[in-house]
Amino acid sequence: MVADVHSQSSSARLPWLIIICGCLVALLTFGPRSAMGFFQLPMLAEKGWDRTTFGLAMAIQNLAWGLGTPIFGALADKYGTWRVLALSGVMYAAGLVLMAAATSQTMLHVGGGVLVGLGVASGSFGIVLAAFARNVAPEQRSFVFGLGTAAGSAGMFLFAPLSQGLISQYGWYDALVIMSVMMLIIPVFAIPLRGNASSGITQTTYKQTATEALKEALGHRSYLLLTSGFFVCGFQVAFITAHFPAYISDIGIDARYAVIALALIGFFNIIGSLAAGFIGQRYSKPIFLAWIYLGRSVLVTAFLLLPQTPATVITFAIIMGLLWLSTVPPTNALVAIMFGTAHLGMLGGVVFFSHQIGSFLGVWLGGYLYDQFGSYDGVWWLGVVLGVFAAFVHWPIEERAVERPLAPAQ
Repeated sequence: MVADVHSQSSSARLPWLIIICGCLVALLTFGPRSAMGFFQLPMLAEKGWDRTTFGLAMAIQNLAWGLGTPIFGALADKYGTWRVLALSGVMYAAGLVLMAAATSQTMLHVGGGVLVGLGVASGSFGIVLAAFARNVAPEQRSFVFGLGTAAGSAGMFLFAPLSQGLISQYGWYDALVIMSVMMLIIPVFAIPLRGNASSGITQTTYKQTATEALKEALGHRSYLLLTSGFFVCGFQVAFITAHFPAYISDIGIDARYAVIALALIGFFNIIGSLAAGFIGQRYSKPIFLAWIYLGRSVLVTAFLLLPQTPATVITFAIIMGLLWLSTVPPTNALVAIMFGTAHLGMLGGVVFFSHQIGSFLGVWLGGYLYDQFGSYDGVWWLGVVLGVFAAFVHWPIEERAVERPLAPAQ
């Protein structure tokens, strides 16, 4: 009886300062990297590089983001969230400055690729959502994961017009420098997330080392299916983020519609992320994810086959926005359900690494195939096929905790 009262009391209270500040961090870290596509054409026009060069930089960025996420997640799990987020702000700012000052392709790849990627990794959803998970009751996780993901979506919504406005007003170089200064605010917003953030909700007494937790996860069928499916999410969204502005220009539609489209994706992504957090608390997360991926494939197919006009671009952006990051809350919630929160930063990071391998391929193939064939169509259709694949692999995922000796229910 006492335990029930305590559980109800815990459920009634949410750590709003941690949630709000974590959301602001997610907004800032997701913002500039989602606006990279706007820098492609003006930078390449001035530097004389081709789209493969820029695409490779963005692909490296996504790969560094993916490689860094489980590492920084493990560091945050062990040493505290604030330290890792503070490092994020510094690396992010340095990367944007180096990207702006790049006089060679190598500098572009190190700055806009490696450093920005590691900056996003150390301040990514995995870090913030793991801190949230350790401070709320299990039945609240899907909801607060939706809030955190929606905040990242708000970053995309805000930085699409902001970055384009800065480029128009000051040029692409100064726009990157201004955004780099903004990243230095991240350590300040991260202060309430200091420490290991593990005292708010009682944790399981089942003890594991990071190596043991990783071995357990990699031997778990549902975890492997989830990881393979998230690869597809990365492929689809990274390709659109990096190449959609150039694609809009190629099909003869005014460039302002690219700004409108990415802003709409960001805005409706907020709605989609919040809805995903709500739906994920009430219905099967694996089945919900399967429908999201099928929905993306149907949408892209319709977009490619119908006449491409400003109206269809806007319609595409609205619907894609609803599906954009709606995969994140149920995916992270499934990892927490399967394995608990003690190593959530690392295990969620491994799933996200798969996402970023997909991102690397989506961005790089977009630039490479365009330079080879003069069209993005091949990458669009590959994304359609992969979406169907992702739907199939999510369907058999089991939404339950891994069986452990003497482990209490999560």
